[in-house]
Amino acid sequence: MTDLAPNDVVIVDAVRSATARRNGRLAAKHSTALLGEVLVGLLDRNAIDASDVDHVAGGCINQVGMQGNNIARTAWLAAGLPIEVPASTTSTQCGSGQQANMWAHSLIAGGLADIVIACGVESMTNVPLASNVPRDDAGDPMFGERFTPAYEALYDGTNQFEGGEMVAAQWELTREELDAFGVRSQALARRAWDEGRFDGQIIPLDTTTPDGEHIVHDRDEGLRETDIETLSALKAIAGPDGYHTAGTASQIADAASAVLLMSAAKAEELGITPLARVVDSCLVGSDPELMLTGPMPATRKLLEDNDLTTDDIDIYEINEAFGAVVVAWAKELGIEIDDRVNPNGGAIAIGHALGSTGPVLITKTVHELIRSGGRYGLVSMCCGGGLGTGTLIERV
Repeated sequence: MTDLAPNDVVIVDAVRSATARRNGRLAAKHSTALLGEVLVGLLDRNAIDASDVDHVAGGCINQVGMQGNNIARTAWLAAGLPIEVPASTTSTQCGSGQQANMWAHSLIAGGLADIVIACGVESMTNVPLASNVPRDDAGDPMFGERFTPAYEALYDGTNQFEGGEMVAAQWELTREELDAFGVRSQALARRAWDEGRFDGQIIPLDTTTPDGEHIVHDRDEGLRETDIETLSALKAIAGPDGYHTAGTASQIADAASAVLLMSAAKAEELGITPLARVVDSCLVGSDPELMLTGPMPATRKLLEDNDLTTDDIDIYEINEAFGAVVVAWAKELGIEIDDRVNPNGGAIAIGHALGSTGPVLITKTVHELIRSGGRYGLVSMCCGGGLGTGTLIERV
């Protein structure tokens, strides 16, 4: 699709585990093994000497318990990979894994590395959401002003659930259109599996189920039969007048993912044909009370900085933290939710294993561009605290 310059950053491969439900097929899998096995799978299928990797950049939100102590490094070592290869782990809330990809992009583009793996992991079964947040005497997490009194003078300490409801209200969305979006996510994810669209991106994992059965986990576990009647009958999370239900919010999940990046010059030296080029990356700030609007300015920035319009993008992957995130994003930017937007379903159907989701979305985008013959893909995620991550990808 495009001629590559030697210092262009290219994606050689992108993989993910299949996601598992909370207390599901991966409940017995330690986080270090979950990520480590995906890293080994990525290296094995590309015949890359692990010692040639210059850096491993990982994303993980809840860096405590089995996910503490720099899990990217621990997972690499626990997998028996070379001790000389360094690794680091970031937490940019839900965008952690995508921010790790931005690290990788920056290191290679800046000439500090030739080969970098960007990855992410989260076992929400074993390390639940908000495990690393201080708690009060009643055991409730202390978000926002309860944790930092100075914050209260400037902002309300909303959480993600409240942010999702506020976004739905501000963009005048309806419960009905969010329910329809939830049905859409499930239907498209099921179609993707039925048509083999995820073939070639899944690293199978040997594991033991909670019932003690040995299995190979190689299919997303969150998919479920649903229809508009079923979703409309669910109770809203925020009460009778709420917008979101369990059917229009991302599923708690366990997963890991990894993207192999290198300079175009290194790929040519190794005789490797890249899948895609990382055109641009960004991290932007957004309203910390609404919290979930970051994909709006992130999308605008990527388009404006690269002289593109919304019509130039063939695939959009906007994380389905809540249905309102994607529906409001589309409404704000004037983008129709058609076959270009989350074409194979999103976190409502597949699950949102936090730190793993950024590379998961990049993986889905790269493989869908190849399958469909599209040129540009844009990935963005909302993040707690009011941030938006962004990656612009071009098929080569």
